Amino acid sequence: MMLLWKRLFLLSIIGCLAEDRVFNGPSWVNEPSNLILPIDLPEQEATLTCEAKGNPAPQYRWSLNGTLIDLGIDNRHRLSEGSLIIKKLDKNQDTGIYQCIATNPSGTIVSREASLQFAFIDNFKTQSRSTVSVREGQGVVLLCGPPMHSGELTYAWIFNEYPYFVQQDNRRFVSQETGNLYIAKVEPSDVGNYTCAVINSITKGKVLSSPTPLVLRNDGAMGEYEPKIEVHFAETVPAAKGSVVKLECFALGNPVPEISWRRTNGVPFPSKVKMKKSNAVLEIPNFQQEDAGSYECIVENTRGKNAAKGRLSFHAKPHWIQTIRDTSMSIEDSLSWDCKANGKPRPSYSWLKNGQTLLVEDRIQIENGALTIASLNMSDSGMYQCVAENKHGIIYSSAELMVSASAPDFSKNPLKALLKARSGSEVILECRPQASPKAISLWKKGNEILHRNESRVTLLQDGTLKIVNVTKADGGSYTCVARNQFGIASTTGRLLITDPTRIIQGPTNMEIIVGESIVIPCQISYDPALDVSFSWSFNGQLIDFDKDGDHFEKVGGSIAGDLMIRNIQLNHAGKYVCLVNTDVESLSSAAVLIVKGPPGPPEAVTVEEITDSTAQLSWRPGRDNGSPITGYIIQGRTPFTVGWQAIDTVPEVIDGNTLTATVVDLNAWVEYEFRVVASNSVGVGEPSPPSIKTRTEDAVPDTAPTDVSGGGGIKTELVITWEPIPEELQNGEGFGYIVAFRPASTVTWTRVIITTPGIARYVYRNDSISPFSPFDVKVGAFNNKGEGPFSPIVTVYSAEEEPSAAPEIVSAKSVSASQIEVVWQALSSKMTSGRVLGYEVVYMEYDSKPDTLGKVRVYGNQTSVNITGLKGNSLYNIAVNAFNTAGTGPSSVSFNVTTKKPPPSQPPSNIEWNLIGLKLTLSWDPVTAMENESEVTGYQVSNRYYSEDTKATLLIYSQLTRPLWI
Repeated sequence: MMLLWKRLFLLSIIGCLAEDRVFNGPSWVNEPSNLILPIDLPEQEATLTCEAKGNPAPQYRWSLNGTLIDLGIDNRHRLSEGSLIIKKLDKNQDTGIYQCIATNPSGTIVSREASLQFAFIDNFKTQSRSTVSVREGQGVVLLCGPPMHSGELTYAWIFNEYPYFVQQDNRRFVSQETGNLYIAKVEPSDVGNYTCAVINSITKGKVLSSPTPLVLRNDGAMGEYEPKIEVHFAETVPAAKGSVVKLECFALGNPVPEISWRRTNGVPFPSKVKMKKSNAVLEIPNFQQEDAGSYECIVENTRGKNAAKGRLSFHAKPHWIQTIRDTSMSIEDSLSWDCKANGKPRPSYSWLKNGQTLLVEDRIQIENGALTIASLNMSDSGMYQCVAENKHGIIYSSAELMVSASAPDFSKNPLKALLKARSGSEVILECRPQASPKAISLWKKGNEILHRNESRVTLLQDGTLKIVNVTKADGGSYTCVARNQFGIASTTGRLLITDPTRIIQGPTNMEIIVGESIVIPCQISYDPALDVSFSWSFNGQLIDFDKDGDHFEKVGGSIAGDLMIRNIQLNHAGKYVCLVNTDVESLSSAAVLIVKGPPGPPEAVTVEEITDSTAQLSWRPGRDNGSPITGYIIQGRTPFTVGWQAIDTVPEVIDGNTLTATVVDLNAWVEYEFRVVASNSVGVGEPSPPSIKTRTEDAVPDTAPTDVSGGGGIKTELVITWEPIPEELQNGEGFGYIVAFRPASTVTWTRVIITTPGIARYVYRNDSISPFSPFDVKVGAFNNKGEGPFSPIVTVYSAEEEPSAAPEIVSAKSVSASQIEVVWQALSSKMTSGRVLGYEVVYMEYDSKPDTLGKVRVYGNQTSVNITGLKGNSLYNIAVNAFNTAGTGPSSVSFNVTTKKPPPSQPPSNIEWNLIGLKLTLSWDPVTAMENESEVTGYQVSNRYYSEDTKATLLIYSQLTRPLWI
């Protein structure tokens, strides 16, 4: 009995350790792959990769052809972590099938098989080859007969000497299956020596056969004959999934046969199938199940037809569709593992435990890929591998089985020390000890055992205790006791029954204007023993108050979870739910918030019809944003306007139910965009996207040029000017101006057409035009549609002549040091042939540069002018001439005038004064003028008098002594 208890105690400890640890058996990270190496590299070595993970790290072994490699007695083999490195490779010793074996305390797994092969090619035998003698027109086959080799070969034929290779065409073909050269019909140019060149694709080594001479017989040419197929594929050709399949077909014949291919089931070839080497090779890349079937090669010439058939059979290595996974189970449980693989042919299955074949016995059954083990014991723990195999490959799926045995343990799943529940609710108390095998449970309230089925209390099969419609009397201490053959354990918790929580003021449906703020209430009554938290959701998503704090804030304290929304936007409309969470229950209350705002932009503004001055528009309403749309405004834009402008419509006022309108008073031949703005009781919304740019129809100009005037120019010219008509008022293509003029008091108009829209001036030249003659002038506009209105008639004078005479009796005198007065006699109409508009006085400092020239003009009959801003005591040369719009006339006789000297620049000095009573006496030193200043003729005294009660003060300023001068 004592030994039995020790064994049970040990199993319990082992079971606990197994229960606590993470799955840690070895699993493959990198498995070895097939290698084919050149045999002739000196001192070469090979590395077969192997890497597994596990805890602790796995140890590695390798097998060759099913026999373990003893690394201790063979110094050519060594391990690098898990990879096997083989030095000084030997073809005879090292060729074969390798497997990597990984082991740690949890078990052993074996890797997939990997082959190591050596590629080589021997030399051809050195004996010479017999001459091949054929008749012209006959077909021939030159045999290659490759030497001993390993690894894939490629073939070519040399004609006469290297590097001249036989070029393959519809008459000549080199088979990559046999290496032979086939010539369908021999021609005289084919005579020569042929050498077979064989290349090993792995080693890149090349060997050459002895030359085969080809000669023509002299007994005449070969006649025509039907095709004879010399190259064809086998009756059944196995093809692997995903591989590139190549079928060869070539025939001898005279004339040279044509080659074609077909599937015997009549299904056409998919686009991936390629014909190469003049149709001698059919290539099928990425071979799939649907490519399997019968294929036929057809060769044909004028003498007949032959065919060769064969079947492509599909095969595929196994691949997993269901694998096994690491599993932890209790002692005495039953294991059921199933693995499934696809392949062609269908794979067979076997199982390995710790790298060894798993044999069937009473508890262990294997059927296809299914493994069942009944009544597990500790010895069943280990690494298992499901093996799927067909003749084309083998695959492994690995998993760890951990069998545990332990007494009940609540350390990971104890009852909560305090469990709260709402009165009237259902309470579930789970009893979930860790135990192997599964423990039997019972419940106690206080010291009283609870029976399996009572009125409101139920003990479920899995050990869970359920109490429905709980009351305050159900509160108290509850204990779950669990037992199995390895021991007993218990866990205790207290159940507290609380009063229900109620929402006493929840959110209600509301309407609000965009931009305003609102508080949505959520207030509750609750049991003080409960912890309460509030949250809010908006349209099904919890509100993040940190992220969205600009608009949302929880207010109200511990018994209220009111929601404040600041500066409400249209996108805040929707369903708001107050969520109340306590220790025992969750409550919610919802309301819908309608946010009213200006309407959203209308949609799909379309120009239905357009004329030269109107456009028929339609649109779809946008969102009304909680308030019905009451009206629409249409805006327009052209390349000539600054931004969008309101435009006239019919009807003039567009109500919210109207979705069409006619825009009027548009300019012809102008590209317009339109947009629509909606309004409601809240305000004006955002404008719609603009309509597609649309041009109004062209029309006759309806606007005449303005500001028609003119005059000036040179003799015999009539200058006419006007303000150009803006482009947006030109109404169509081919725009220009019509300038019409006639001498005053005549009837016949002269018309001039100007085709450049940007020109706003016309000059008419005619030697018969008298100076300053009046003309009636008007200007109109035209385009391709016709002529528009003319401007009102205005009078424009032709160019006039300059005055022909100079002013007479001109005189001047100096008024001061900076001013000269000039006087002259006006010209009468009898004295000059040109009109006089005024006079121009020209003056310049004597002997100075021309850039000091000054001019003063006066208009009308004025016959004098004062020239100011001159230098004192300076000589000036002065002349006068008359002027009009044509220019200035001849100058008068010029004469010189000297400005006066400037006044003394120094003030009196040593000013003294004496006040006796009301008499003030002043004295000062006299001022002596400098040589370039005028003489002193007197002094000026300035004063200012102030009276304050009985006191009088006379203030004398320094400038009062400025001298008088002439």
